[in-house]
Amino acid sequence: MSGSVYKHQCPDCGHAVRVRNSTGLSALVRACYLQCSNLGCGATFKATYEITHRLSPPATPNPSIHLPMADWAMLRSASRETTDNQLDFDELLQPNHSVQS
Repeated sequence: MSGSVYKHQCPDCGHAVRVRNSTGLSALVRACYLQCSNLGCGATFKATYEITHRLSPPATPNPSIHLPMADWAMLRSASRETTDNQLDFDELLQPNHSVQS
């Protein structure tokens, strides 16, 4: 997860922030340490990411994990929040496709 760029923006300058490090707190929660990508800003933050709902059921569920299924409104919202620059699974399988890091 280190070095990834997420959709979060720096609350100070508005540039993208990246995850520099993260620590698992539980199976559903991670503490993430973020850094602004704007060298002139240099702000750093701590964030907590939590998995709260299932959008689709797993093929092999973990019996110790109890997550509610998303309701129709949440599923609808999730499908609208996809972006044009997000890769489809089919695109990843194309032989000419290269993943940028």
